[in-house]
Amino acid sequence: MALAVHQLLLGPLRNFVYILADQATRHALVVDPGWDSKAILARLAEHDLTLAGLLVTHTHFDHINAVGELVKHADVPVYVHTAEREPMPVRSSSVKRVSGGDDIPLGEHVVRLLHTPGHTPGSSCFLVNGRLMSGDTLFVKACGRSDLPGGDPTQLYHSLDQIATLDERITVYPGHDYGDTPHSTVGDEKRQNPFLQFDSPQQFVRFVTRGG
Repeated sequence: MALAVHQLLLGPLRNFVYILADQATRHALVVDPGWDSKAILARLAEHDLTLAGLLVTHTHFDHINAVGELVKHADVPVYVHTAEREPMPVRSSSVKRVSGGDDIPLGEHVVRLLHTPGHTPGSSCFLVNGRLMSGDTLFVKACGRSDLPGGDPTQLYHSLDQIATLDERITVYPGHDYGDTPHSTVGDEKRQNPFLQFDSPQQFVRFVTRGG
């Protein structure tokens, strides 16, 4: 069962938008559709893919500002964690609230949602076939901010710790192009990411808040 991952770099904040494509059915889910709906639709058409839904790691504007146009193009569900409270730019009937551990179908594949709060209350990662779409929870050799409204550094520590327990061979696809490579692995992040080197949430909080 082949799964393809198409990566687009869009917008002034260097957002990564991902298309997860089931090769058998040609159905696709778009992760964090921001900035340029035309570019996203063009990539879908280029690979003869049918849009089946949208996955939102969190509801900051740069990760959802193309959602409305895509739902106008195709009436598909928009999957977002139930703890996210910021309004979505679509009618409420399009929004499908999900929780940690929920599975989202994609053709012959299943996308598992991991609840990873800290950047926002409902921040999530999506895991499918050895690929982790980590949003703004985990970047290459960095992590998301926890000092914005709804952020919590202690929660972020535990979310990063959850990711660190995953199979080290899993490829990490972050929400922004902030690293020296566009993607990484769980193993490489465990060894090289300074934010994954703490033994306690207290140490992590002191580090990220520059308290010591």
